[in-house]
Amino acid sequence: MYIATYSAFAPTHPSKIMDPLLPERNNLLTERMDDPACDRELLFNTYRQFSKINRLLSGWKQIYRSRIKPEILRNGGKASILDIGCGGGDIILHLCELCSKDSFDVQFTGIDPNERAHQFLSEVQVPENVRFMQTSSQNLADENLKFDIVISNHLIHHLSAEQLDQICRDVRILAKKRVIFNDIERNPIGYAVFKTIAPFLFKNSFIVEDGLTSIRRSYKKKELEQGLPNGWQVNRQIPFRLLAEFKTEPK
Repeated sequence: MYIATYSAFAPTHPSKIMDPLLPERNNLLTERMDDPACDRELLFNTYRQFSKINRLLSGWKQIYRSRIKPEILRNGGKASILDIGCGGGDIILHLCELCSKDSFDVQFTGIDPNERAHQFLSEVQVPENVRFMQTSSQNLADENLKFDIVISNHLIHHLSAEQLDQICRDVRILAKKRVIFNDIERNPIGYAVFKTIAPFLFKNSFIVEDGLTSIRRSYKKKELEQGLPNGWQVNRQIPFRLLAEFKTEPK
């Protein structure tokens, strides 16, 4: 459901007691999988289970149909896509599958500075048009690399205001056409539903505990709108989702 990525960005302050109505974003919390000393088996199980939970809740199939596919069609059926904070790589592999069904020629790059994410990804069999790198968006921006579409999944809620500003500056350099950041919207109903159902679906991983932490760390729509630079748009998606989007100026 979330990506334990850019772990160097995660705060290390102790947790606060949660107000069940979640009136405020609790950015003092940390996810267990962001701890460099967390259990390796549970961490890798979490990466494996990302595919299931993201396909259930993250809505990338609809995002592909409504936003990514039209962009690829406008580009003659070809594109390059960058996933920032790719974690276990499941979003890229899912999009790669969708693009393959549509006979598109798309090159995918997933980046994550987390060493253990890189270790996990080194054991994943991937198509020739997919590559994973242990690096950051700032490094790629410093190299002035370009991608047609830049995406992230459950990255924003990990970042401080300063780090979010940095990511937004990076993608202004990296993205030739558009940016799509997909994240959770903090909501007490979503929290209660996830807390009730997720333990039956996800075991032997950090999915449940860290998923609840992610919800408590996430933004509401107005908060995210205020936290993003000018030119970004934030739209709600079902269930309890936010899409932060930026389109580059026509050349």
